[in-house]
Amino acid sequence: MPAGRYAPSPTGRLHVGNLRTALLAWLYARVDNSPFLLRFEDLDEASVRAEHYQTQAHDLAALGLDWDNEPTRQTERLDYYNAIIEQLIRADLTYPCYCSRREVREATQAPNGPWSHGQYPGTCRTLTAAERSAKEDEGRPPSLRLRGADEAIGFTDLRCGYHEGMVDDAVIRRFDGTPAYNLVVMVDDVAQGIDLVVRADDLLDSTPRQLHVAAVLGLEPPAFAHVPLVLAPSGDRLAKRDGAVTLADRQSLGETPADVLGYLASTLGMAEPGEPVTARQLVDRFDPAGLPTDPLTLDSVYLAGDD
Repeated sequence: MPAGRYAPSPTGRLHVGNLRTALLAWLYARVDNSPFLLRFEDLDEASVRAEHYQTQAHDLAALGLDWDNEPTRQTERLDYYNAIIEQLIRADLTYPCYCSRREVREATQAPNGPWSHGQYPGTCRTLTAAERSAKEDEGRPPSLRLRGADEAIGFTDLRCGYHEGMVDDAVIRRFDGTPAYNLVVMVDDVAQGIDLVVRADDLLDSTPRQLHVAAVLGLEPPAFAHVPLVLAPSGDRLAKRDGAVTLADRQSLGETPADVLGYLASTLGMAEPGEPVTARQLVDRFDPAGLPTDPLTLDSVYLAGDD
């Protein structure tokens, strides 16, 4: 049965922007009586904090968001990802890349051309065996890149409309051997039967890369709905330094999880300010067509907890 999902990285407490996106993902699934899954994207072990598997699940549940089945962890699926990577290697769809992040950044600083804005220009794609050997002799551990489409890939997002982007040679295995995001997010969504991915719109530009992964693996990709971010008063992405941003922070100011849920619902046009609501009540009010299209910028008064 088609399902929805929320897939946080357990690197810290969820902030109100994360919780707003999770609420929307849950509503998109529950309004259609679809299963909803919780998946922890925890491959970046240097950033993961063990306690936040629990704190994140706790905060979602405190808002009334539930999920079907036990939460999954990507670190439990490494054999699966590595088998897919080996499949791509055997099909000659990959190549080792010895470029550092600085070298990639410098190569994409040209103001014109399809590979600007941080996309990889294919520097290592045509290295000879001798050139690769010389790089390895320098002690550079390579990452592994999937050969890109060399053309734009487009899709129609349920929230943002038609969007397309050039697909460069994306990293699918990092230099330390860890499978990379653009591969694992797509194969996980397909394997778990996710039919609609609801996530923040800062990930919109990465979607063509993931659609390319699906295409080369012969997978049917899910649909997408990229929803607006919640921003700090500065207009930057919301962060802990901006004030009372987590559920625990809001509770320390005397708010309840129900208060936070009501506030989030009001920012989505689904409740009046101060109106008490439950997550289940919001299912009956949920109308994707009526959702705001602009990012929500929090004000300093709210973040400081002042009336």
